[in-house]
Amino acid sequence: MNKTISKIYIASDHRGVGVKLYLIEMLSAVGYTIVNLGTDDINTPVDFPDVAKTLADAMNDDEKARGILICGTGAGMQIAANRYRHIRASRCDRPDQARDDRFHDDINVLALAADDLDIEVSFLIAQAFLESPFDAIERRIRRIKKIS
Repeated sequence: MNKTISKIYIASDHRGVGVKLYLIEMLSAVGYTIVNLGTDDINTPVDFPDVAKTLADAMNDDEKARGILICGTGAGMQIAANRYRHIRASRCDRPDQARDDRFHDDINVLALAADDLDIEVSFLIAQAFLESPFDAIERRIRRIKKIS
């Protein structure tokens, strides 16, 4: 468990509820503080841009927080989340991709595709995202400042 993370904000649209609830259970079990931003209802459609905004707003004042967004494809959440200056979201399909995106690009939000990923793999991806460090060398910091 990465003790430098203050909390993990997690949210999904209606298609990502199952994966979200599984991740909350698994990440809580290893000791992370989880804030569930909804939705928990698979029967009521929710617009992914609204969900991404809720998470971005929650993370606005906490640089030590991380976020996880889940929708059917993961792409919608990634696109919507990256509209906020303090968010660096990446849709990851493999643990090594999440590790590399943290290391190179200091992503602070993980976007997952509920329709495409095995639920256990989603946990492995989330673990890699949460446990991987950022390689804070000058060129990486410079590049992140340019997009922020």
